[in-house]
Amino acid sequence: MRIWDRAKSCLLLQASILVLLGMNWATLESATRDEPVAKSKRIELAICLDVSNSMDGLIASAKAKLWDIVNTLAKGQPTPEVRVALYSYGCPQYPRETGWVRKELDFTTDLDKVNEKLFGLTTNGGDEYVARVVAAAVEELDWSKEDHVLKVVFVCGNEPATQDPQVTLEQAAEKAVRRGIVVNTILCDRQASPDAAGWKRLAHLAEGRFACIDQERGAVAVTTPFDKELADLGGRLNETYVFIGREAKKLAERQIAQDANAAQAGLGVAAARAQTKAGQLYRFSENDLVQKLLEDPKFDASKVAEADLPEELQRMKPADRQKHLETLADQRKELQKRIADLSAKREAYIAEQSRNQTQTAEQTFDTAIRQVLREQAAKKGIVIPN
Repeated sequence: MRIWDRAKSCLLLQASILVLLGMNWATLESATRDEPVAKSKRIELAICLDVSNSMDGLIASAKAKLWDIVNTLAKGQPTPEVRVALYSYGCPQYPRETGWVRKELDFTTDLDKVNEKLFGLTTNGGDEYVARVVAAAVEELDWSKEDHVLKVVFVCGNEPATQDPQVTLEQAAEKAVRRGIVVNTILCDRQASPDAAGWKRLAHLAEGRFACIDQERGAVAVTTPFDKELADLGGRLNETYVFIGREAKKLAERQIAQDANAAQAGLGVAAARAQTKAGQLYRFSENDLVQKLLEDPKFDASKVAEADLPEELQRMKPADRQKHLETLADQRKELQKRIADLSAKREAYIAEQSRNQTQTAEQTFDTAIRQVLREQAAKKGIVIPN
């Protein structure tokens, strides 16, 4: 009986283990099935620029360096969605009741629209209410409510940050912190400037970073032997876009206009823009049929209302339209590859030139923004390499 009892006990133990293993496996399998999909990464970036008389260098830097900043963000792992908003302040032609602050652009992923607004900015004398523009950006923009989104304000200027008679730095910072928005300040002056104290205090109160920049040096884009070819390839990319809908004509015209603005700012700027256009952050998923096809190989152009198509496609048979889009998609991929290869060579050339230059205490507009964004994006799980 003892032998039988021991055998029976062993059988019961084995059965119990199998049941438990089955339960654990089922539980594990269930947990795997129910595990939430990883949240996509996003950066929301509001740039507030002083447009008073002495800020020509800052505005020129923003125009020259927008594409370099975007190219840095495009290297983030995982690649984030980037939404950009733009404010200007310090112009006496703006309404007094707003504190001479103007919202130029709500959050958008349309980088051509951002560049268009930047090139439309002009400088004029006036009172620069730093706290007011920060409060406006915090309160007026459609910021995400998700904690995993990096929400950042950069406010740039060169006068005391404490001029606002109505909104204090403490009040502006408190509004931002309450909504999970970080405020970084950029002083366009010397490190030893007595005005630095207020700019530092605002950054500290709003859990951001302070930087001091040389605004004139930041307006100069480094030129390389690869710039001309990159600019040409960037122009050829335009031929692969098939915009649809009410905004089609405007999107195409704006794309060409921003190519021209970049070229006017210098070959280095045009080359950086070409790199952006070939990257992950320059896309019109809702308005470009070629992008739709690249994102979904099963996309069927025949399902698009004929009235929304450009005239060139309306004249084609449905089967020919699909073949035309596939040809353009192949052309875009080839151009993107060539631009990526040349951009890598361009970046290596610039890095080598930078190593040979004497470093100064002050940063430039784009280096200040890129350095801070690297640090702050890392806290949200986005790794942006140097």
